[in-house]
Amino acid sequence: MPGEPQPVVSAVIVSFNTREMTLDCLHALTKSQFNGTMEIFVVDNNSKDGSVEAIRDTFPAVRVITNSQNVGFGAANNQAMRLAMGDYILLLNSDAFVKQDAVASLLNCLRGHPDAGVVGPRLLNDDGSMQRSCFRFPSPGQAWRENLWISRCFGPHSTLGDLQTWAHDQEREVDWVVGACMLVRRTVWERIRGFDERFFLYGEETDWQRRIRDAGWKIVFCPDAIVTHLGGTSGESNRPARDRHFFDGVDHYVRKHHGLIGLVSLRCAMIAGCGMRFMLWLAVWIASAFTRSKAVAKMRLHLWLVGRQMFHWRFVW
Repeated sequence: MPGEPQPVVSAVIVSFNTREMTLDCLHALTKSQFNGTMEIFVVDNNSKDGSVEAIRDTFPAVRVITNSQNVGFGAANNQAMRLAMGDYILLLNSDAFVKQDAVASLLNCLRGHPDAGVVGPRLLNDDGSMQRSCFRFPSPGQAWRENLWISRCFGPHSTLGDLQTWAHDQEREVDWVVGACMLVRRTVWERIRGFDERFFLYGEETDWQRRIRDAGWKIVFCPDAIVTHLGGTSGESNRPARDRHFFDGVDHYVRKHHGLIGLVSLRCAMIAGCGMRFMLWLAVWIASAFTRSKAVAKMRLHLWLVGRQMFHWRFVW
């Protein structure tokens, strides 16, 4: 609006049937303190729980974009980023709650790293425990190392290792950060635009950060910025569909960046890894009556994954 100060940060939240959590997310965000102003967008993917009305009533300054159907996470974020005026864009899940100084810490970190395009915070679970939020880019080689437990032989700072044992307590460059919360330079959007909208729910932030890094920027993890993230809430009511979207996202990423041969190799690695884990849980089921229910659930999961990786090719680009 004329006369209003230029926002420093444009915050974007995608909402889908998470009314109360979206309101809590907005309450936390509006209490965040940093030197500058913020504009906030909520993109609602056709929620049926009264989210739009509640947000407009409680936060009249928030710009709400409504979709007549669920267009997916990446496409919804792109809608708001096209309208964003801030020098920095904060992408925030509706189930992520920033601590009061988290935005300021992210800004300081990104400003302190002029070669960085994205910075991500330290994520905590609802009970305060650490949540893994930094990962290696998926690749056939990484899949074989992880599924055969080879990566466990290397430390988290080795390119041959993974980040499972890393305490997430140091500022460092990483491959990619979880999209639950990340601060992005506006120049990143201006240069490479937004998410690949062929990704519906998972994998889009991995692909985006891969393209950001390929364009010359770094991805940085900032432990001083703390965000509580519940995780997977929008899809919790339909977990099988959520799992399918997740593995479809992995497929699309690997097919896009490593080709069909790379995808076949990654799937073979997962079949080998899941097969071995199935046999291990079978041994647990045989050996201990106290853990049989858990063992059965794990065996079913790994059996489903083996079948999925062998026969599900319909949605691969």
